[in-house]
Parts: sequence; C-alpha cells; structure tokens
Amino acid sequence: MRSIKILLSTCLFLLVAASCNKKLDVDTNSMANESTEWKTLDDTRSNLIGVYALFRAALATNNDYWMWGELRNGDFVSTTRADLKAVIDGDLNASYSTLDEMKSWRRFYAIINAANLFIERSSEALVDPRYTTLNHDVDVAQVRALRAWAYFMMVRIWGDVPFITNSYDGQFPAIGKSDQSIVLSFCEKELVAAADILPFEYGVLDDPLLPGLYYTYGLTRFENTLISRNAAYALLAHIAAWQGHYADVDVYAQYVLDNYSNSNMYYLTTDELTDPSGVFYARGDYNQLLGFNFVYGHGETGTSGEGHLESWTLASPLITKPKPDIYVPVETINTVFTDRMDQRFGIDTLNGLPRTAYFTNYNAEIPIFSKIKVLGDGGTDGEFAIYSSAIIFSRLEEITLLKAEADAVLNKLNGVDGAIANLNLIRNKRGESSYDKEVDGDLIDAIFAERRRELMGEGWRWYDQVRYQKITNKDPDFVKLIQEGGIYWPIASSVLSANTNIQQNPYWINK
Repeated sequence: MRSIKILLSTCLFLLVAASCNKKLDVDTNSMANESTEWKTLDDTRSNLIGVYALFRAALATNNDYWMWGELRNGDFVSTTRADLKAVIDGDLNASYSTLDEMKSWRRFYAIINAANLFIERSSEALVDPRYTTLNHDVDVAQVRALRAWAYFMMVRIWGDVPFITNSYDGQFPAIGKSDQSIVLSFCEKELVAAADILPFEYGVLDDPLLPGLYYTYGLTRFENTLISRNAAYALLAHIAAWQGHYADVDVYAQYVLDNYSNSNMYYLTTDELTDPSGVFYARGDYNQLLGFNFVYGHGETGTSGEGHLESWTLASPLITKPKPDIYVPVETINTVFTDRMDQRFGIDTLNGLPRTAYFTNYNAEIPIFSKIKVLGDGGTDGEFAIYSSAIIFSRLEEITLLKAEADAVLNKLNGVDGAIANLNLIRNKRGESSYDKEVDGDLIDAIFAERRRELMGEGWRWYDQVRYQKITNKDPDFVKLIQEGGIYWPIASSVLSANTNIQQNPYWINK
C-alpha cells in the first residue's frame, strides 16, 4: 500500500511540474476523467489528495494568492517589477503574462471538476472492505468543502461565475455565469452539510466523529493538512461576511471560538507568529486553521518561491538577494503601527529604538518585511534559499477579529462589549494597550486597523478594504468601484474566446 507521504510527493510533483512550465491553466479534466480508477481505498486516497494538490497549485502559481488578496491598493510597493506595480495600482488590464494567467479561472474549475468526479464516483470503491462507509462520508465531506471554497475564491475574484456541479471528461459545456448570490448560497449549504460530518482532527483513536487511524495514519500526519470541522465553520463565516450577513458571521465564527481547543489550537504569541519555526513553518503546530502547508521533510519545498510570499519580500541580510521585489515603506509602517508597545513593530520607550518583529533593517531605505521567513527546515540560512512557508487562509487570531467585526456591525445586546473584548484579546496579546475610543477612534475602524496589522502579508488586505467600505461607505471612490463591479478582476481573453456565453466583467470593457 502506498503511503500518504508518497501521495503528497506525487501531488507536489504535479504542482511543481505545472508551475515550471506555466501550464496550470490547462484543460479542466487534467486530473479527473472517466478513466480514473475507483476500485480501491488506494484510488480514493489518491484522488482525494489530488483535489487538495490542485487547490494548492491554484493559489501558489505566480504567488497569485497574494496578487489577488494582498497587493491591490495594499501596503506593499514594488521595487522594480512592473507587473506587481500594475496590480498594486489596480491596472489589471496591463499586458503582462503573470496578469494574463491570473485572469483565468480554469485552475479553479480543474479543482471543481476533480471534486465533482470524486463525489460522483468514490462510492464505487466501497467494494474494497478496507474502505468503510464512514471513511467515504468523511472523504466526500472534505471534497464538498473544497469545492465550496473554490467557488468562494472565484466569487471574490471575479463576481458572477459559471456554476457547475457535474463532472465532464473533456471540455465543460459553454454555459454562462450564475449570479454570485446563487453560488454562495450553494457554498453555504454544502459547508453546513459537510461540517456535520467532518471531524475536528484526523487519526485520533478516541475521536467521537472519526475514531481510529485515517488511511492508516495518526494525527501527526494530518495536522493542518485536511479540512476540519472548525475550518468549515471559518469558511462559512467568511462567505457570510462577504455577503454582509453578519448575524450568520456571528454564529459561525462563535462556533470556532467555542471549539478551537478541540483542534488543539491556541492563541499565538508574537514570537510564534514571526519565528521561522512558528505558525508559518510546515504544519504550524496545529495553528493553521485553514490553508496549505509545504513540508520540507516531504520534499514539498523549492527554490522557485511559488506559493511563498517571502520569495518577494526577503532580501539581504536575510538572503543573498540584494533587494526585495516588494516592501512596506517606512511611512506606511509608521502609519499602520501606532502603539509604541506593539511587539510586531513599536518604539522601545526606554531606548527609543524600534521593536521590529515584522521588519528587518527598518532604518534602511528599503525595509525588509520579514514576518514570514521560513527557509528550508525552519531556518533562515539565505545562502541557498529554499522557501517553505505555508499559505494560511485563516488562523485563530483572524477568526477572532472577524467575530469582533460581526459584533460591532450588529451592535446587538452586549455586542459592542463582545467586539471590544475580542479586539482587546488580540491587541493585548501583541503588547498593545486596550481599545480606547478617544485614542483609537470608531470601533469598526479600530477592528479593521488591527486586522491590517495582525494579518499583514497574509492575503487579506484587499478583501478587508472591500468589506470595510461596504460597512462604512467612507471613501466615495471606493464605494463607486464596488457599485460598478470594479472590485472584481477582468476575465482572461482565453476564457472569453472559448465560451461565447461568457461576457467580460462590464467595468473592464473599456479600461
């Protein structure tokens, strides 16, 4: 029987091979077709991990995860790369190969097709006595959650998208877009159903939901690798927040806060957040609520830097690269980090020197954003940089601030007190003083300011700005951008030419 380690290595090979030849935007049936075997437990295991591998590849290619979520109108500026500057400036129709690839959603439909096929065919493997009904149900629940996550990612990037729930061996039918509200309603229903089946942990002998080994392995093999029940609820909270359904956000996020200990999570110290062997290293010691890891010991890392923000942000003296591709200017650092006692960046009140857990060479012309700096097996040796940080979608601190956001928006009975309590939990953990309206301003502003600090470099800045403006309507130009659909990306010309039932997002037609 092949081991999970071999399977993960195989999936990594697919990821690396696709990344190297820039062909991740391939036919959607590239890893899921009717000739796939569905006869044994080994087949279902291979196909399950394959769906995860496709998803990781979709986010990692060209570091698109941060292009979509971190750079546009964000805190980073580009040193020399014109393609990154175009994204930062919102010039999304600029002619660069990296942008052309980002405009195509076919990588996500590869995930969806593989997921659809798994849902349709995996039960055939129940003829293998090793493949139990419970094992199958948990597998399908994971795949349903991954499919919902893929659709949510697409909706945040492109708005309305084609909605497909059947697999196709070949090209997808030429159907038009579905309204994003329909797609997100489906995602919510799928995740609620999946969450009822998903365990908090995999491979735990006395787990009440999934007792015993999972695919012959215990917990240490699967920590922060597979979607858990808490991860499904974190996704539900964000799908609701994107739609402005804050009563639902409140419920879903609270579920995670009530149950995070069931997944062995805990609130990170600043050292654990920024240490090379901390939360971004490998599986993050259980604290990656939802995301994709790159484990050095499994050969899942490399020198290309795809899937690793630090390949853009690190430079001398941490690695031999003379200057980073992107950096956070000193003026922005000083604007964002306002509390002198902030452990992430602050000013020591005794000697007046900067405290720079997030930055290296703060006083240089180009400060180095070094919050994420996992090189090789948790080290920082930059002579031959092997990048291996995880892509983290959500962690406990992120979902806590989302819960604070929901309570502040709802302003329900005791809601403001709850919002302040959750905000202060994160602020105090980072050495900041507690929230003071006279000093920190409006509560909503303070919550989003804290998200900006805590989640810098984690792919949230653009989406947070969209939600913030939907709540506050403070920036007329941004509100106009939302109303006109300019918050979404243009669709790739290759997608439009392949399907005449798809029209370009209107905002970008004459841009």
